[in-house]
Amino acid sequence: MRSNEPMAGHVSWRAGGPAARAFFPVDLDDLATFLGGLRHDEPLLLVGLGSNLLVRDGGFDGTAIFTHGALNTLRREPDGSFYAEAGVASPKLARFVGRRGCAEAEFLAGIPGTVGGALAMNAGCHGGETWRYVEKVLMLNRQGEKRLRGPEDFAVGYRHAGLKSATDEVFAAAWFRFPPGDAGAAQARMKELLERRVATQPLTLPNAGSVFRNPPGDHAARLIEAAGLKGTQIDGAQVSEKHSNFIVNPDGAASASAIEMLIGRIQAEIREKFGVSLAREVRIVGVAGRGGERS
Repeated sequence: MRSNEPMAGHVSWRAGGPAARAFFPVDLDDLATFLGGLRHDEPLLLVGLGSNLLVRDGGFDGTAIFTHGALNTLRREPDGSFYAEAGVASPKLARFVGRRGCAEAEFLAGIPGTVGGALAMNAGCHGGETWRYVEKVLMLNRQGEKRLRGPEDFAVGYRHAGLKSATDEVFAAAWFRFPPGDAGAAQARMKELLERRVATQPLTLPNAGSVFRNPPGDHAARLIEAAGLKGTQIDGAQVSEKHSNFIVNPDGAASASAIEMLIGRIQAEIREKFGVSLAREVRIVGVAGRGGERS
């Protein structure tokens, strides 16, 4: 447990304020014990690779729990399914599945987050979506109790998955099933997808992936480019010249406030010019601080 943990070092945008408390569990049982002893009204923030997250400059007044490197068990079960804990990186799961002669997990190699994040937002790309392959999930509630859930317990949609009943449970692990395939073909497909990502996305600059969900029948990047916003900057935050649905922090100097202001400007201009309301794909938490404030 740490206090006032700077979050800029834990999110891929390299911006934002501190978490009041930060807990780094040893493993799943350690996390369950910790949750069981936590105040029931303590705000929680689960963080994997921080690739879809912005913490405002004023910080997060609660406890951030870091799953990557702790909830990292990954195995093939005797029944052929794949068990992955929430802290396993999605590309690692893709490689693990491909090497064992199964197909259709390759899209996970293009998702720069963890299994927990992929479950929470039904992450997808290149025609694949996480929940299409979920057999069951392991949840933890605020009492530290483990619960097995099936897909029927969740409302799953585009870039979202949540329990139908109001509960305080968080994703701990999942069992996935993928169809048989060829290991060599899977490897070639992952290589192709990575090359496409490198060619079309600003992977060398701090970013948080796609900022907005694609509206029905259209693409957020097309609308942003058509509005003339490619390259637009606010105090160091910039709409990527390479991919309009990415906001980058080229010099690592942009505050969370600058990034959030740029997000708001994009939404306002797209609404005014095209009558389309762009929904954020990235999660923003915490309280506002001074725009130039860095922790």
